[in-house]
Amino acid sequence: MNSKCVTVSFYAKVICLFTVLSLCVLTNSFAQNNAALLSKLNDAIANKARYTFQKKERIARISRNYSKITSRLDKFNFNKTLYSEYQKFQIDSATSYALKNLAIARAMNSPNLIVTAQLDLANIYFPLNKFLEANELLKSINPRNISKGQLADYYAARAEFYQHYVANNENGEYQNRIREYQDSLLKILDQNSPDYQEKLAVRNINAGHTRETEKLLLLALQKKNKMTPDYAMFTYLLGMDYAKQNESTKAIKYYAESAALDVKFAIKDNASMQELALLLYATGDIDNAYRCTQSAIEDALFCDSKFRTLHISEFYAIINTAYLKKEAKQKDQLRLYLILISTLSIFLAGVAVYVYRQMKRESRIKKALNSTTVQLSELNRTLNSTNLQLNEANSALMEANKIKEVYIAQFFDLCSAYINKLENFRKVLNKKASEKHLDELIKILRSTAMVNEEVDELYKIFDRIFLSLYPNFISGFNALLIPEEKMSVKPGELLNTELRIYALIRLGITDSAQIAAFLRYSLSTIYNYRTSARNKAAVSRDSFEQSVMKIGLIEA
Repeated sequence: MNSKCVTVSFYAKVICLFTVLSLCVLTNSFAQNNAALLSKLNDAIANKARYTFQKKERIARISRNYSKITSRLDKFNFNKTLYSEYQKFQIDSATSYALKNLAIARAMNSPNLIVTAQLDLANIYFPLNKFLEANELLKSINPRNISKGQLADYYAARAEFYQHYVANNENGEYQNRIREYQDSLLKILDQNSPDYQEKLAVRNINAGHTRETEKLLLLALQKKNKMTPDYAMFTYLLGMDYAKQNESTKAIKYYAESAALDVKFAIKDNASMQELALLLYATGDIDNAYRCTQSAIEDALFCDSKFRTLHISEFYAIINTAYLKKEAKQKDQLRLYLILISTLSIFLAGVAVYVYRQMKRESRIKKALNSTTVQLSELNRTLNSTNLQLNEANSALMEANKIKEVYIAQFFDLCSAYINKLENFRKVLNKKASEKHLDELIKILRSTAMVNEEVDELYKIFDRIFLSLYPNFISGFNALLIPEEKMSVKPGELLNTELRIYALIRLGITDSAQIAAFLRYSLSTIYNYRTSARNKAAVSRDSFEQSVMKIGLIEA
């Protein structure tokens, strides 16, 4: 008996461990998926103006047909179409078309059309927080005297009224009325319709039946086209369902999908972006929470939704303050990095000054040696003694030039290594920031702008120092080419790529791999440049590079 208990306990522990590991793997998978979804959402937000313009163009195309309409009924239907287009886009315009339809319906003395117009007007009053006006309109409708389709719209409007109202005034009685109208609505809707599934999901979420709703919505989403407003609504409801279950990672996934679709469909009166911002803030993703909040505020103000504006303003200040604090911290870190980079830059500048002074010193030595040679010639020393001294002087000059070339090569190797270190440093920081979800820092550190600027600056320094050593290098190089292949540099440039390759060769760096590493080209590209230049030579191809290495002398 005890043995069986021990065995059962062991298996129970194994199952628990397996379950925990599975949940960890699944959670990590969701988190990675969420990062991609939030990136797509940020892209959609960045292109929001284009989607808004497309929506306006669509409405403009519909509106062009208004002048062709003559009958009141056709005008009513046309206004109804424009009302639907504006309902979640620009509430003031939707209200205008609903009022026009109410006037047309009353002029036609059509009870059916009057009810339709009143329901449309009541629905558009909710986001405007005109609850008294909406309530008066709904009270004026007798549900016993309207059609089944209008009755469904009536129950939906009644439930929507109390849902908006209870958001501003918590009251248990209103919650009961919401459930009553939702139940009445579900009784008359077709159970196979998307509208029934949506209203059932809302009712079940409010009632706390989250697991049942999760299965319903997941099944419904499998059958829907992902690029439809219906899909956006159902993903929003699924996000709300997971939020009720305190499964933040899954809730963020579906809220992000819904919010991205709302942006693409130019749905300005939406809840998904607002709920996503709150959830991201709660999970510590301040950057994305701030972006979503900004987008939600822009949409609420654009469509003039008083209801959305009021609710988002309640938490905007909190998220904005958190974002500003984080931004200030990032600026402090960036300031520290800039100080370190500046310090290193000053060190490199010191090295450059030291190398420059060494070259000036070598130039002065050269002058002194030339003067000594002249004096020795004038003194007419013995031929053997003079030849010996001249040989020694030439050896000293060759040695001085050798030292100079080593200094130059070491200096630019140091610069190149420094740039590579900065780039590696950026990659390491990028990886660490990604693991902590520091998206803004990632964007800054992913940029290769700093590396490109350092490379460009390195090449400018190289060109300037090289041409100060060999001011006649370009003309000397062109003298080795056939006339029609002579080279010139663009305005603002000192050397082009091909001249820079042969400048390195002039300094004694003849290895193509070293040249490719310094100029950040492939080995094959360097080889092609060298081959091309030899093919343009006016001298022997075999001795072309040796001739290049003899171009110019260091001038004082």
